[in-house]
Amino acid sequence: MLRAAGRKDAAIEVLDALSRSHPDLAEVYATKGDTLRQAERHDEAVVTYTRALNLYDATHSSRWFVYFTRGISHHKSDNWSEAEADFRASLALRPDHPQVLNYLGYSLVERGEKLNEALGMIETAAAARPDNGAIVDSLGWVYFQFGRYEEAVVHLERAASLEPVDPVINDHLGDALWAVGREIEARFQWQRALSFDPDQDEADRIRDKLQRGLDLVLVDEGRAPIRIASGDD
Repeated sequence: MLRAAGRKDAAIEVLDALSRSHPDLAEVYATKGDTLRQAERHDEAVVTYTRALNLYDATHSSRWFVYFTRGISHHKSDNWSEAEADFRASLALRPDHPQVLNYLGYSLVERGEKLNEALGMIETAAAARPDNGAIVDSLGWVYFQFGRYEEAVVHLERAASLEPVDPVINDHLGDALWAVGREIEARFQWQRALSFDPDQDEADRIRDKLQRGLDLVLVDEGRAPIRIASGDD
């Protein structure tokens, strides 16, 4: 109840007391880990999730989810190798789970790693959850990374219709529209993305794209400019 009401510090205090009175109850540590993660105290969350995993029986049905959530905290703490290992451990227990496939697949895309595997993961997730805006966005974004810009636009337009006020999805759609030569629409989507309060770094990058276009931003980042899908050189 406290966590649902947004009183995370109070919830953590209660869970601290429960962990002292019930030191062998894995569910207490799993719940405390979730609360710490939601409070963005990721290093503490990792320690707490690890305690839960050590207490759970090897066949317990919750282990896949604790691996997944511990992986998220590792990822947020910039410990990618540990995060990837946890996501794969989660998938070993729950193969083809859409949420885990999408998180791992999208993370690989963002890192520019194992793109063929990431594509397969995200396509599987999207087939299972075709109306999930975040997953449809991931599918469009991986197509974008492969240079399949027309396909990317189709999926990103659908993602934006499912999650119309998500700044990341609108930003992705803007990039895809730019790539197919629809520059006026791209700038409109970037403006929409800005209006939905993105993170400061993302907001600065979007403003730069609005001022100079995506290609010059990519060049400044040491990346290749977009090859316009219409065939322009």
